[in-house]
Amino acid sequence: MYVDPVDSDIAPSGTLLGLLQRGRGDGTLHALAAPRAEALAALTHCVLHDPRRDWQIEHRSLYYARLHTELDAGLDAVEAHLFHPDDGLPGEGMEERTGLALSVLGHLASYGDADALHLLRRYAVSGANWQWALDELAVRDDDAGLRPLGPAVLARFPRTPDGEAELAAAAREAFEPRPWRLWEEDPAHPAQAERLRRVREAGSFDRWQRQLRTSGPRPGWSVHEVLAWAQEEPGPRREAAAARCLAAVATPEDRPELLAAARSGPDAARAAAIRHLAERDDPAALDLVQEAADEAAALAPSASPPGLLAFVLDAFSRMRGAAALDRARHWAARRDDALGTVAARMLACRGGAQDADTVLAALRRTVRTLGPDADALAPLVDGAGRLTIRCAAPVLRHIYRETASSQLRGRAAQALAATDETFPAGFAVECLWDCEESTREIAARHATIGDTQVVERLRRLATDPAEEAGVQSAVRGRLEPDGTS
Repeated sequence: MYVDPVDSDIAPSGTLLGLLQRGRGDGTLHALAAPRAEALAALTHCVLHDPRRDWQIEHRSLYYARLHTELDAGLDAVEAHLFHPDDGLPGEGMEERTGLALSVLGHLASYGDADALHLLRRYAVSGANWQWALDELAVRDDDAGLRPLGPAVLARFPRTPDGEAELAAAAREAFEPRPWRLWEEDPAHPAQAERLRRVREAGSFDRWQRQLRTSGPRPGWSVHEVLAWAQEEPGPRREAAAARCLAAVATPEDRPELLAAARSGPDAARAAAIRHLAERDDPAALDLVQEAADEAAALAPSASPPGLLAFVLDAFSRMRGAAALDRARHWAARRDDALGTVAARMLACRGGAQDADTVLAALRRTVRTLGPDADALAPLVDGAGRLTIRCAAPVLRHIYRETASSQLRGRAAQALAATDETFPAGFAVECLWDCEESTREIAARHATIGDTQVVERLRRLATDPAEEAGVQSAVRGRLEPDGTS
């Protein structure tokens, strides 16, 4: 009925490895019931080969660290991976290769694992992804453990102008500045402290100079000059900036020039002008959006939206007027191209009960044609829950099981809580072990407290120092003051 996930690196959802890669609660439950060797092999594979679609927004480290503790797994494989000769090879993505393993070590250290803490210190001294390890240590280690790392870290930067600039950038961009402050204030290494103070002051001066040398728009620019500036370096960031500048300089008298640019100007100027008009609900904005979509469909009816169309569709999705919603209903019902998809997403976010059938049709079509990992699914899944489309439960359950995105699975869980009466006694129980904090919070609010396993899990979440406050608050709402259900 539906296409399979497109990521060939993710194992099928019915396997132990596939469950753990997805971060599903059932992954932990199956691993604890499986032969220990099989569970350890699957866990190690996940930690050493990051399965996340987007490591910047999806969580796995606490999930894997908890299972690592439950299985009493060793750190030999992680150590071999971190200190392998491949570490830091040119072209190797350091974050993707070692970031997850380092984050897992960080959580293990917070649980009191001295070996994990020692590994992080070693890697911060000699590893290629040392900044990640240092950030983990900054929130886990004590001052006595951090201070001795200073000389080794600073030795990475030669005492040359380029080396000092790189050192300043490293200190400035650190996620946690605590180690750098300790090293700058360390009386045992006065030369180190002086060097860090010097590069910090130089970095502040460089930022001030960059602000003076800005080449962006200046007061007094006209609409014509802003549109020309947008065309100098075409791209989404420049076009968005140009649209913001137009908001500052455009007057009602400039509307004819903006309309002309929106209809026939170069792509960057055209995109900026359409976005400016759309943000003001200009009467011509919706027709301009449709013209851009029609042009793109005529050129490449089956291709992904080109740059201009993608920007124009984004501008349309930001419109909030009643006219935009009415036009979205028209487009969602009559178009199956990118504009029709964005229109359906608008209805999912802002539509009413009369739009339920359209949103459901778009949800089913997107899963059928693009699979359970499509980026376009997120607002449609949210919409199914917001509109309480109960007959969407089967497709939502399919997305929940199959998607490789833990973020999308959490959205599906939230929608199922509103649409599926079996959710509290079904997926909600599993979600108590999910890798995402928000999904565990949903489970804590909805899971049926009908067996000792659920109650015990709630109690453990309530007392786990690594658990997020939102989850613990939801758990406490389900437990009696004395800790009983």
